[in-house]
Amino acid sequence: LSPKGTLTIWDDEHLVFADLASPGTIANLQCNSIVEINVVDPLVRKGYRFKGTARVLAEGPLFEQLLAFYRQRGTVNPIHAIVLVKVERALPLISPAYDLGATEDEIRDRWLQYWTMLWQNRIRE
Repeated sequence: LSPKGTLTIWDDEHLVFADLASPGTIANLQCNSIVEINVVDPLVRKGYRFKGTARVLAEGPLFEQLLAFYRQRGTVNPIHAIVLVKVERALPLISPAYDLGATEDEIRDRWLQYWTMLWQNRIRE
């Protein structure tokens, strides 16, 4: 499990993320290219689960094209490799927070209040 702040859609069939500081992830993918990526909105507690096959790129024309894409988006960190994921299955993810009948607005408001309180308390410290 490794959070990826650079994850984005590349095209209709692929997701992509940059290796900024994930040597463990890259080593794992080089041994086993099967990957699952979960993307969840922390306020509404909904998202998607993507399953597919990863390809680690560290050189070549596609790597250079993806590198230029990240640079154009403002990524200035050193990029060691780029992972292109062929999505084979995408399914919705929904938190158990909805199991008791809460609406999306109620869940969003609850989590927004929580995070606002948490950060206000951290600022005061």
